[in-house]
Amino acid sequence: MFSVAKRMLRNEDDAGDAVQDAFLSAFRAIERFEGGSQLGTWLHRIVVNAALMKLRTRRRKPEEPLDPLLPRFLDDGHMQEPARSWAVPGDQAIERRELRDLVFDRIAALPETYRTILLLRDVEGLDTDETAAALSISTGAVKTRLHRARQALRGLLEPHLAASDGEGDA
Repeated sequence: MFSVAKRMLRNEDDAGDAVQDAFLSAFRAIERFEGGSQLGTWLHRIVVNAALMKLRTRRRKPEEPLDPLLPRFLDDGHMQEPARSWAVPGDQAIERRELRDLVFDRIAALPETYRTILLLRDVEGLDTDETAAALSISTGAVKTRLHRARQALRGLLEPHLAASDGEGDA
């Protein structure tokens, strides 16, 4: 549930708040759960709704924590080097991270309906029926919105990807 909120909000603190709000809402409304879907699907939808409410009320830019960027020190004062796997060359890892960030930035730029469908299906891995239940829409609507969301995302990504393909041709 936390990962859904984090992907939608792109901020761990806001995601934690949204999940907490969602579970409080679920606790208060548990008597109204009719069993028409699985409890997990019902909770998932409440988390999505809480995250959407957070997005609607957010008026500031998301804050990025500085702690991961700061050096870490051991008790003896020596700098602690984090264990890193260099299985992927550094430049490839940077390109991969930049591409991931670009994709998530473009997803964030999509209309809310498309963004939610893409996150649930392509990022969280829910199937069509689970997504339909989580969003209280038909499976046909999920398929249509997902197709349109993917087309819109492709349109937002194509200018950047076409430009980066041409960089090595010089």
